[in-house]
Amino acid sequence: MGVWRKWIFPILRITIFAVIAIALVKVAFFPDASAEADPAMATGSITEPVTTVALGSIVTTVVVDGSVSADPASPGKATLAGEVSAIPVSQGQAVTAGDSLATIRQEIVQDPVATTDADGNVTMTQPKPRYKTATVTAPVTGVVSNVPVLVGQIVAVGDVIASVAPPTFSVTGPMLPEDQFKLVTQPADAQVEVIGGPGAFTCTGLTITSPLAGAEASVPDDTGSASAPSTGATVRCAVPPEVRVFAGLTAKLTIAGGSVDDAMTLPVTAVKGNAASGTVWVLGDDGTSEERQVTLGLNDGTVVQIVDGLAEGDEVLEFVPVVDATDPEVNGCIEQPDGSVFCDEGVVS
Repeated sequence: MGVWRKWIFPILRITIFAVIAIALVKVAFFPDASAEADPAMATGSITEPVTTVALGSIVTTVVVDGSVSADPASPGKATLAGEVSAIPVSQGQAVTAGDSLATIRQEIVQDPVATTDADGNVTMTQPKPRYKTATVTAPVTGVVSNVPVLVGQIVAVGDVIASVAPPTFSVTGPMLPEDQFKLVTQPADAQVEVIGGPGAFTCTGLTITSPLAGAEASVPDDTGSASAPSTGATVRCAVPPEVRVFAGLTAKLTIAGGSVDDAMTLPVTAVKGNAASGTVWVLGDDGTSEERQVTLGLNDGTVVQIVDGLAEGDEVLEFVPVVDATDPEVNGCIEQPDGSVFCDEGVVS
């Protein structure tokens, strides 16, 4: 035992420490040789995401932010030039369609009549004038909102004699041009939700109108004259008589655009263009992409219907390729040292 303590254990400790020291020196000063990558050489690869044409269902809806407004007053206009001889109504009076709003009298002067007495003397006599009358009637049932004329006033054909405000309301709102592509057919109604009002209901008689080029779209006020012009397409539908609303309430209109089942679909990110026609990049067997024109159908904002140009299972790039404006092979553009891009037409950025 004394030999082990005096000689063997000390020698083992010294041997272990020597091995550790040699290993540290080897790691610090003599590492294993390894091939280092050239920092100027790309070591990664870029793979463009691919998606497949698949069958699916598409349902499109258009939501329009609108408001409740009282239907504009309908003007009762003169159909005869002459003098207002009677106005049997006053502002605030309830009337029924067809009720008399005013009477207009037109004086018709007669030609002089010549008479000859026994002595041959000719006498010219002016006959009494004749009168033609016309009645201006209420165009709708409602309340007389304005009477801008007085008895005895001379009016011309087309002048507003009185206006009648109907007790009806409509929901109106602006529609974005791109949303009109989602409507396959002209809708007849819409679902309406009035904020802070009654529950959801169906409004009927839906119309979508756009102002004609060079014309101003306007809404007549109580006097029958035009108010401030509006631009863009406008959606309007009638609130049912049994639904209680007030002018100025905020509303949302949900319009059914269309639906299709078992349609070939692609994500909208894979198609350049959103309506009628577009372009996709089809992946070939060799891994390259080929540009192809396709016919488009419904679009719900996430997927778009492919009507023609592709088959189920075709693989296309999931995202439309971005053209590099500085690629000389694309359009002859060259990036300058200051960051601007010079093309054949000049500096573009």
